[in-house]
Amino acid sequence: IGANDVANNMGPAVGGKVLTITTAIIIAAICESAGALLAGGDVVKTVSKGIISPGGAISVVDFRYLMLSALLAAALWINLATILSAPVSTTHSIVGGVLGAGIAAAGVGLVNWVTMAKIAASWVISPVFGAAVAAALLFFIKAKVLKVEDRLEAAKQWVPLLVALMAAAFAAYMAMKGLKKIWKPSMMEIVAFSGAAFLLAWLAARPYISRRVQRLKNRKKDIYGLFDVPLIIGAALLSFAHGANDVANAVGPLAAIVSTLEPSADGVASKVTIPLWVMVVGAFGIAVGLGLFGPKLIAVVGEKITRLNSPRAYCVALSAAVTVLIATTLGLPVSSTHIAVGAVFGVGFLREFDENPNRRKLRPGHKLNATADEAFNSRGIRKTRHLVRRKFVWSIAAAWVITVPATALLAALIYGFLQLL
Repeated sequence: IGANDVANNMGPAVGGKVLTITTAIIIAAICESAGALLAGGDVVKTVSKGIISPGGAISVVDFRYLMLSALLAAALWINLATILSAPVSTTHSIVGGVLGAGIAAAGVGLVNWVTMAKIAASWVISPVFGAAVAAALLFFIKAKVLKVEDRLEAAKQWVPLLVALMAAAFAAYMAMKGLKKIWKPSMMEIVAFSGAAFLLAWLAARPYISRRVQRLKNRKKDIYGLFDVPLIIGAALLSFAHGANDVANAVGPLAAIVSTLEPSADGVASKVTIPLWVMVVGAFGIAVGLGLFGPKLIAVVGEKITRLNSPRAYCVALSAAVTVLIATTLGLPVSSTHIAVGAVFGVGFLREFDENPNRRKLRPGHKLNATADEAFNSRGIRKTRHLVRRKFVWSIAAAWVITVPATALLAALIYGFLQLL
């Protein structure tokens, strides 16, 4: 997870030149580990989100082999995806591994196909939601702050509200996702909590932004810096919530294996408690993965898909929280990886739509033409400038679609091999 999944939270801040990669890795390692150890899921379904239904069809020993196969398959796939610079969903990797090993162990009757259909739906829901929310936020910031004549006055009016919106969204996000093990509030408590966060953040941001604006010039680059602090706080909170949620998914199969080794265990339970030492393994693995391989995927998400700055990165971070809140309220399955990457694509495509009509286009006439006729015919041709690197669109989308089938096949092969030992 540290090598691949954490890039989604820190990539935009690095791409927006708000954090260096080293600083981002340090913050992410601390926040992810804290989320896993302080607020990590204490109870998890043994078969990872109900993908399979254990029962008389599978023995305890085979169940252990099934979970071991799922872990190995997910680990192999995520490492391969990291090598290929493709950010993929850890949860989907685990799901695919459990699915494939479960089918190999007891056939397709063991699979909960309703849950699988929801996961397949998230391939579309997550990136589209993330892209739409991020693009809408960026469009608002451009229209109200960056493209007006008096940017400084507009920043004094709107930036405190945007900071307060982020505070409210992350307050609700932490209440619903990041702190659910420690605190389980009602919907009314969540609304009150996020409302209080909005008011306090707005009251604190107004004088802070007013003082900052007095020292700035009426330029876009000066306005960008007003989003730096909210962005850093948002990235840290995303990392904390990610550690609290996704680490439990990754170590869930290990916790399931441990549960079958307890003296009191008389079979495969429907739910197990994750021991603290298992969560420590997950937290330690995140820190090591971040340190060794994190910079590669952080650079892909933050710098190689499209060019980011502070407002764009702010939109990506806020989109991740808002999209999860909307999807959770509606009961829709979403992937944090797909949301974050979809949000990066969303701001990139908005840039193309917004900037190309302003005649910021390239002339292909600068290249050498093969013949005189070709040079003559291409004189008046203008080509739209692509501000999103298309190769990443297709390679990342392909990796998302392939993740579940690939890990399922790997897990089935590993399970078959373990049966031969």
